[in-house]
Amino acid sequence: MTNVRALAAQTLFQVVDKGQSLSSVLPNAALKLNPKDKALLQQICYGVLRYLPTLEHYCQQLLDQPLKGKRRVYQFLLYVGMYQLQYMRTPEHAAVAETVNALQSMRAPGLKGLVNAILRTFQRQFSELEDSANRIAVCQYNHPNWFMKKLQAAYPEQWQAILEANQEQAPMWLRINQAHYSVAEYSELLDEAGISHCLEPRFEDAIVLDKPSDVYSLPGFREGACSVQDAAAQLAARYLDPQENERILDACAAPGGKTCHILELANTNVDALDADSDRLLRVEENLKRLGLHANCVHADASSPNDWWDGQLYDRILLDVPCSATGVIRRHPDIKWLRRSTDIADLAQLQQQILENIWPLLKPGGTLLYATCSVLPEENHDQVVAFLQSTDDAEHQPLHQGDTPTTPGLQLLPGLSDGFYYAKITKRQ
Repeated sequence: MTNVRALAAQTLFQVVDKGQSLSSVLPNAALKLNPKDKALLQQICYGVLRYLPTLEHYCQQLLDQPLKGKRRVYQFLLYVGMYQLQYMRTPEHAAVAETVNALQSMRAPGLKGLVNAILRTFQRQFSELEDSANRIAVCQYNHPNWFMKKLQAAYPEQWQAILEANQEQAPMWLRINQAHYSVAEYSELLDEAGISHCLEPRFEDAIVLDKPSDVYSLPGFREGACSVQDAAAQLAARYLDPQENERILDACAAPGGKTCHILELANTNVDALDADSDRLLRVEENLKRLGLHANCVHADASSPNDWWDGQLYDRILLDVPCSATGVIRRHPDIKWLRRSTDIADLAQLQQQILENIWPLLKPGGTLLYATCSVLPEENHDQVVAFLQSTDDAEHQPLHQGDTPTTPGLQLLPGLSDGFYYAKITKRQ
């Protein structure tokens, strides 16, 4: 039988050392497990990635030298064991024994003595180890230094709250398909099903569950009554404000939550574009479950000449590729896969897409610029530069204080994910 802790160590090694995303590695690993162990695998992998610098520090203190080369994967097994001992409710003897036993399925029984000794020492010396970690900023906050510096510069009052929110488990938000039920009606269905939840007036299509639930236990999920989508992401379609029979482009559409929401709000003609063919399949799956139709196009938004048919769009949703620093709590691997040098490259790509897509918008049309980032270089700075360089671009405020010099709405992780929106219309 597959050992879940061995699988966790191998998964984490693939992510941290090999640079693969958790969302691509974890589902494949989970195929080898029963449902109960799948949940444990996810809990361990997410947890180790949340607290990686602290766990690395403990290993540095306890190992004479780090495990390298072919033995490197066993260092991740130590992180798995330490994470269980510090942050999970696993009984201590079971956490140690199960982690040591994982070496059998990893074909390294010769390391059982070492791993057992390190974990036992960790238990004995825990308070001193914890004190020493708390004196190091990168362990105190468990984020990379470059990212903490950027947050401190952008949000001098809020940077610590952002880092703390990133370490929390993200809530499960539902988007109610109001073509089927009002939010109040669906709330009653959840009450009848015994699923505790809250309504949040700021998000008019949203319900947040008190604790995550299996989607197939949600009333009418198979029939398209609701979808899982963070409240911040649900604002995209509302701010875009689609109207009947319009021609709309959802550029960078995968996995399709925003495409579907647009079609739930109005009977429109939507081109859902994405450069990733595998992720475009997710758009098609979501549309099918909800009984909706969009024209799915496998193409690169930055090169319209390759795919555009010459007909202008009434509205464009431009949810550009970004650092995803607003959704770290959902994807903790972002902290360790993203590099400081990526931000300038992403900003350049965003600028290119924005400039190349703008000519596809009708005079009088609306473009909504969106990212799931909290970094000004990708958000506020990007839109300011575009408004200054584009004569026929007119800024539209989304709230008080949203001006051409301070454009857009920046949501920070907390109640919802971190998201940015700016609305621009094209002068007639």
